[in-house]
Amino acid sequence: MVDTNPIKQFEIHEVAPLEIAGLNLAFTNSAFFMLLATVSVTLLMVLATNKRALVPGRGQSVAEILYGFVADMVRSSAGNEGLRFFPFVFTLFIFILAGNMFGMFPYLPLPIPGVDNHSFTITSHIIVTLTLSMMVMTIVVGFGIYKNGFKFLKLFVPAGVPPVLYLIVTPIEVISFLSRPISLSVRLFANMLAGHILLKVFAGFIIMLASAGAAWGIVGVLPFAMVIGLTALEFLVAFLQAYVFAILTCIYLNDALHPAH
Repeated sequence: MVDTNPIKQFEIHEVAPLEIAGLNLAFTNSAFFMLLATVSVTLLMVLATNKRALVPGRGQSVAEILYGFVADMVRSSAGNEGLRFFPFVFTLFIFILAGNMFGMFPYLPLPIPGVDNHSFTITSHIIVTLTLSMMVMTIVVGFGIYKNGFKFLKLFVPAGVPPVLYLIVTPIEVISFLSRPISLSVRLFANMLAGHILLKVFAGFIIMLASAGAAWGIVGVLPFAMVIGLTALEFLVAFLQAYVFAILTCIYLNDALHPAH
């Protein structure tokens, strides 16, 4: 019987159990797909740039498009000075994009012993997205203080505001800043989680209608069409969420470079 539980796809399973000093350090399907995303992107970039040519081939063209896309993103959001963070933003963008895209293929032909569902979306778990967002904010705060010292606190004191309003504006700015890692992580996590649940629900409708009889099977064409449309939309969302995460990272890094506003 086909499992139509929409939540099952997010379950974490142990692939290789490991316990050290009472700590469960098992290699899971989540860790596997993180490793898969990292290795795949690394191989793509290495192979694409290994034989650089004046007239690029397909692989080199993909690498150059990705490089130019992220470089323009950083430059437009944080200026030329922000290009020092290009390796970080590029890695972040391509890792999230790869993780999102691998989660779009429900049954990848990958031998993972003991795991029924051979696909896993790493960004559908808040612990992953929160870790990435905390990494971003740690760099923003650390570099902001390193470069600007106490002037970094100007970020919470907007220029041009009457002094009497600082008692209201400054706490709002502080709360807004502290909420950045939460909003950054929840936005990515919630979009990927909700989209995949919706796909699974409509796919479940197809199975239930098809098993109900020929007449109901004809009605199943409607959820089938919806699944096709939602799948196309989810591919777009997978790219857009990686882009939004990266562009917001650039904006936050710009605050570290130029805290006065």
